[in-house]
Amino acid sequence: MAIRNLILATIVIINLIIISFGIIFTPQWFWLLLIPFPLMILAFYNSTQTRHAILRNYPLLGYFRFFFEAIRPEMRQYFWESDTDGRPFNRRQRSIVYQRAKNERETVAFGMQTDPQTIGNEWAAHSVFPVHIENHDLRTTVGNHACKQPYSLSVFNISAMSYGALSKTAITALNKGAALQNFAHNTGEGGISPYHVNGGDLIWQVGTGYFGCRNEMGMFDEDLFAEKASRPYVKMIELKLSQGAKPGHGGILPAAKNTPEVAAIRHVVPGTDVMSPPAHSAFNTAEGMMHFLQKMRELSGYKPIGFKICIGDKQEFIDICNAMLTTQIFPDFISIDGSEGGTGAAPLEFTDNLGMPLYDALSFVTTTLIKFGVKKHIKLIVSSRIVTGFDLLKVIALGADACYSARGMMFALGCIQALKCNEDVCPVGVATQKPQLYKALDVQDKYVRVAQFHRNTLRATVEIMEACGFKTLDDVSADKFFRKVDNINTWSFQQIYFKDTGKLVNSHSAFEPQEI
Repeated sequence: MAIRNLILATIVIINLIIISFGIIFTPQWFWLLLIPFPLMILAFYNSTQTRHAILRNYPLLGYFRFFFEAIRPEMRQYFWESDTDGRPFNRRQRSIVYQRAKNERETVAFGMQTDPQTIGNEWAAHSVFPVHIENHDLRTTVGNHACKQPYSLSVFNISAMSYGALSKTAITALNKGAALQNFAHNTGEGGISPYHVNGGDLIWQVGTGYFGCRNEMGMFDEDLFAEKASRPYVKMIELKLSQGAKPGHGGILPAAKNTPEVAAIRHVVPGTDVMSPPAHSAFNTAEGMMHFLQKMRELSGYKPIGFKICIGDKQEFIDICNAMLTTQIFPDFISIDGSEGGTGAAPLEFTDNLGMPLYDALSFVTTTLIKFGVKKHIKLIVSSRIVTGFDLLKVIALGADACYSARGMMFALGCIQALKCNEDVCPVGVATQKPQLYKALDVQDKYVRVAQFHRNTLRATVEIMEACGFKTLDDVSADKFFRKVDNINTWSFQQIYFKDTGKLVNSHSAFEPQEI
């Protein structure tokens, strides 16, 4: 109260002095009221309003609190954050993407900055007899016996990011980059936009809202789906059950990003918040899902069909595996998203507290599919914080066949991790629908960076494989990767994730019982 009265008294006195000088000497003094008089009005208003207690007690000084709070993320990132502190990606991770995307020097000097004795530190066992791998274009074929149009998929691809969440220039650059380097681009659940069709192979994701293949009631439309799924650039179809950042919640497209163009692509009302339902309306059981996958397979002309899931209740995935055996319908691939996956907008509780982390989910899915004897039919694609060759090889060691990267590809486009994806004010034009912002993203420059990031990441992956003696991806095994689990012990991924199952030789094998 004393401080508030002091502020009010001070600002009143200043205004009275200026008014007095204007009356006594010259009216020119009145021009000085342009600043203190509005401040006086504002101070008196704040001292009586009831919404902000800090402004009521500190009518003018309280604004400094809001100002410094607003610039806190930038101040932390630019001045106080170390190279290894940032979240969700630290500066070291962001820098390696920028360097590879720009084809610049990517070596580091003077040794490692992380502490190898820190709990959680990871490393791979190299070989004293390194090998040489001629082919750097690492790929896997997706498509089981029921598929008539199998697809040769790169092990490193663009994860699901919809047009609407990302700008038209960002989507265009991503797709042109995929075309240049011959890897796949997942559309995200927002459907196929004109900006997705720039020569790159597409994985068409169909979510609970059935955007792009829905009728006026929001239900799945077989004719619309068949027409789009048959397009030659659509190589695979992914049915989205859930995603890591908001499992069981459904997608969110803020009204500000739902332009008439976006709405036409999705078949929704423009200018409204678009909320994907948490669950699918086309099925509600595991067996129903298998039959729906088969319907999509037939309507697409027997292209590879799979589904995306963030593991929650383990029993539900076991039920899905039982449904595969009961129906004898096997997806061509399963995409696994860890709870650490990213999104433009999600409730805090869903982002931080729901879903299984990627490594636990992937090892569980791998183990379960092999136990059910169905892994031979299904390829596993994973996403969540994969930006380096080491990230990629770690998940392959746990059973993955290929990877997605979303935020890594965004960094290649120039993303600075401003953490404003949900506000439509992305400063580099990646996650916004505002023309004045996204026009700054030069497609001709950025698509080359996307391609270079992909190429250089695969090169780094091959270099690690050579150093570890892995001649092929099938040689990448869980017993060659290690993590410090406490102050004394370092365990292999084999011991951590497959200790109750036996040795996982590679992602296509059965388990061989072995003492660990």
